Amino acid sequence: MYSERMSTSERLVEATRELLWERGYVGTSPKAIQQRAGAGQGSMYHHFSGKPDLALAAIRRTADELRATAEAALGGPGSAHERIAAYLLRERDVLRGCPVGRLTMDPDVIASDELRAPVDETLAWLRGRLADIVQEGSERGELSAALDPAEVAATIVATVQGGYVLARASGSTAAFDAGVRGLLALLGSRPAQGS
Repeated sequence: MYSERMSTSERLVEATRELLWERGYVGTSPKAIQQRAGAGQGSMYHHFSGKPDLALAAIRRTADELRATAEAALGGPGSAHERIAAYLLRERDVLRGCPVGRLTMDPDVIASDELRAPVDETLAWLRGRLADIVQEGSERGELSAALDPAEVAATIVATVQGGYVLARASGSTAAFDAGVRGLLALLGSRPAQGS
């Protein structure tokens, strides 16, 4: 399952990332982590002080990966609308949901300032990055100057996260896809000349 070159600590972090996405914090037991990572209890506690420490490392890595993936689309070439579209239309495992966004539904993660911090920071970074692109698009005349960049950024993130919820509830990506198409249509409309 894991590369033979991966260290035990790397295997533990990767196993925890997968289990958090599949089961959430409560459903991710140290035993399940150890089994998935192929590591013993002694190895786990040699590298990490306990489940919260390991979960924090896993959440941080997942957050970093989400940022890198989002930036690959948002930092690419094209107009503001094209870059936002690249982000919204990028390949995702929609029915699994967002590995970061799903953590907001986990009461133990939300109750812990330390575990919640990388989740909040990542979603705040994403809203800020999107707001910058909307602002840039407005200034270049690619998007309506009437748009509030922070509000549009929040709408984009809410559409994606809400789309995951709708898709998971229905067992189909159709609602996610419809939300993305609708948002792109709204962003693509600019006021008529002279309005």
